[in-house]
Amino acid sequence: MSARILDGEAFASQIHRETSSRVTALAQRGITPRLVFIRVGEDPASRAYVSRKETRAKEVGISSHTMVLPESTPLATLLREIDTLNADPKVHGILIQSPLPAGLPNDQVYARVSPAKDVDGFHPVNFGKLLLGDPTGFLPCTPAGILEILRLGKIPTKGKHAVVVGRGQIVGRPLAVLLARKSAHADCTVTLAHSSTPNLPSITRQADILIGALGRPHFLTPDHVQPGATVIDVGVNRIADASNPRGYRLVGDVDFASVQTIAGAITPNPGGVGPMTIALLLSNTLRAAETTLS
Repeated sequence: MSARILDGEAFASQIHRETSSRVTALAQRGITPRLVFIRVGEDPASRAYVSRKETRAKEVGISSHTMVLPESTPLATLLREIDTLNADPKVHGILIQSPLPAGLPNDQVYARVSPAKDVDGFHPVNFGKLLLGDPTGFLPCTPAGILEILRLGKIPTKGKHAVVVGRGQIVGRPLAVLLARKSAHADCTVTLAHSSTPNLPSITRQADILIGALGRPHFLTPDHVQPGATVIDVGVNRIADASNPRGYRLVGDVDFASVQTIAGAITPNPGGVGPMTIALLLSNTLRAAETTLS
């Protein structure tokens, strides 16, 4: 048996088409959504991620700009730049590209972005709205993208056991909350596990839906997977590869080749969760722009 592939690129294209249509309608009312990326330093991966996001933004009609600051930028300078963007009515979304250089506190920087422009969904106000089920907040893009994969992939969720491996603030914890919500395409029984969970395979093998989000290459193997389960791979890990000109390659948290023969459905990596994260980022930016009409 070979698992059905949950094609994130194809699903993201569906969302991009809807976003593009709504952007066109908004433009007829004189508003073009504008998204500003702040990148501190020259981390190669960050440069590549931002470039990819800018390309997709242009394709759907969203205006974007990247503010590049030196790695030595003091916290006070970065916060002033964020304040300026917060006050600019022509800027609808602000994204702080991670990772930030050592010495810049992530929580303080993310919290400085106006909740109304926090299209990444990291601000404490938006996180609180997620916990309360308040739909006026912005959901973090990767967890929201995973829910869209389940919806568009027609994966049954009501009453199913979802096991999220990874308890991080960006994916694991908010995803567990979203999967447990009493709503369509969720309503799961959720277990939030991690790499230190005793007898982890005995827990993950109970999962109808298994999500790897802990940041360890090929951590989840066939021993962790119930036959026929849906497997979502969030991880982005760099491993050495002498055959690659860059000297490394990117792999997920799931050992795709071996797990594919056991799972019922699985996301590829790359091409699974990543494109959906960008699609939800642009959808959030559009919604931020639309709220300026109310």
